Amino acid sequence: MSLRRLNRWQAEELRENLADLYMESCATAPGWDYRGRKDFLRRLTRDTWRPGFAMLTAEAPDLVGYAFGFPVRRDGSWWSGFRGTLPQDVGQLTASGQVFAISGIVVRPSERHHGLADRLQERLLTDHRASLGATLVDRTHRAACAGFRSRGWHDIGLVYRPPGPTVLRALVLPLGEWTAAEPGGLTHHARDRWPREDPG
Repeated sequence: MSLRRLNRWQAEELRENLADLYMESCATAPGWDYRGRKDFLRRLTRDTWRPGFAMLTAEAPDLVGYAFGFPVRRDGSWWSGFRGTLPQDVGQLTASGQVFAISGIVVRPSERHHGLADRLQERLLTDHRASLGATLVDRTHRAACAGFRSRGWHDIGLVYRPPGPTVLRALVLPLGEWTAAEPGGLTHHARDRWPREDPG
């Protein structure tokens, strides 16, 4: 299996194949297929035009998985709507440009138990020298939230996004071990520091 980096133009060329795999990986309700595919393609197009967009695909030799995302802006606007106070460490790392948002991870169902999602997220984050991965997941998508948690992500709270009652779970993935010399002045292993929101 090979991993390949794609830029926005290459991702756009593969958009229909990416959508096919996305739909294959989703458990969809009857009649939802068309809307789900359309929503995915709209989200993909939006993200490909974000500064720093990157995608990583896994091929064996056909497409079996991919992950994509972009650097979180230093102004913290990506966290807009966060309920309560954003954890200080997250704010500091955002301001220093060390947070990379993973907008999507898609893996063919037959490959889900082989660690491919872990490989994709780790490679995408390390390629961008991120100290913290971040993602927002619809609160109602319990399976997706559980999948991120099973790969080491930490739930830090809720984000409210208009229009409508959209409520998202904010999850972060600390990378490596930070010391007092690094942003945030952390002296403990980052994975043990994050508050945990009730998963309900």
